[in-house]
Amino acid sequence: MKKILLGIVLFGTIILSGCGNKTVIDTKYTFTKAKIVIGNEILELNVEQWRDYDDSDQIQIIDENGKVYLTHSSNILLMSE
Repeated sequence: MKKILLGIVLFGTIILSGCGNKTVIDTKYTFTKAKIVIGNEILELNVEQWRDYDDSDQIQIIDENGKVYLTHSSNILLMSE
């Protein structure tokens, strides 16, 4: 019974760890602001969520309005206040 309970707690912890801004193992990277270069324009956003991809240099940002931005990592600056 203790093993089952421990398994449920561990599974729940893993699932809930993805609810933050960005979590990798025990390290949480939280960014609240982003500046994205699009053409000649620089957008300043409030970050709700962000994601990077292991197999590429792309970063996805979801702003406070739910709008999704996907760009190369060289076009973005993530900041924490």
